Amino acid sequence: MSGVTRLIEPVRTAAVVVRPGGIRSRVGWMFVLLTALAIVAYSAVPYFTASLESLADSGAAGLADTYAEKPALVQGALYVHIVGGATALLLGPLQFWRGLRTRAPRLHRWTGRVYLAGVGIGGLAGLVIAPSSPAGYVGFFGFSALAALWLVTGWRAYRAIRRRDVPSHQAWMIRNYALTYSAVTLRIWLPILLLLPLVTGQPFDFDEAFANAYAAMPFLAWMPNLVFAEWLIRRRGLPSYRLPV
Repeated sequence: MSGVTRLIEPVRTAAVVVRPGGIRSRVGWMFVLLTALAIVAYSAVPYFTASLESLADSGAAGLADTYAEKPALVQGALYVHIVGGATALLLGPLQFWRGLRTRAPRLHRWTGRVYLAGVGIGGLAGLVIAPSSPAGYVGFFGFSALAALWLVTGWRAYRAIRRRDVPSHQAWMIRNYALTYSAVTLRIWLPILLLLPLVTGQPFDFDEAFANAYAAMPFLAWMPNLVFAEWLIRRRGLPSYRLPV
């Protein structure tokens, strides 16, 4: 993991930090919160209402048929990943609520610790289940990279706040939640790509269209998120990063 960390070197920007605020920021924050709640309710909760076998038979949970026949270790890692990811997805928006940070800093710190714990266990479990991805080698490499970066950015956020480097902490938390939010963007991109053959007038076969659409998810779900996160970081004048040349 140290090799991945060395690829991400923070750079102080000369811009003045722009404090978030205004109607657009509030609308964006509310959109992120509501979509996070919706995805947890729709995609995570069903795994705790029935067995993987039952979900696979009913088609109620997307990955149940993939993991229903896997060894107990992999199935356990799937549940740990879901718990950790759902925890991080729900608590993440609270970390960017300025009212919580200013009025209840102790609560902000404790929710932040729980958030990072969710990232930690979710990321480690993600590394365990990535080899079983239905997207094959692309899924293995894409989702493994996502899990590794999720862990690295969470660790960098924690280290920064331990040094009381608040701007760097904020920047790393933005990057980290951008990766957390891939659980949402995956489910936004998937139906778009699934219906693309209909829009372009191509013959439509659902199974083939779904396989083609899902094959892009291991990278498409999170790479655009990181690009947007870096734009947001630079727009706010927070410490950016660059790859070594």
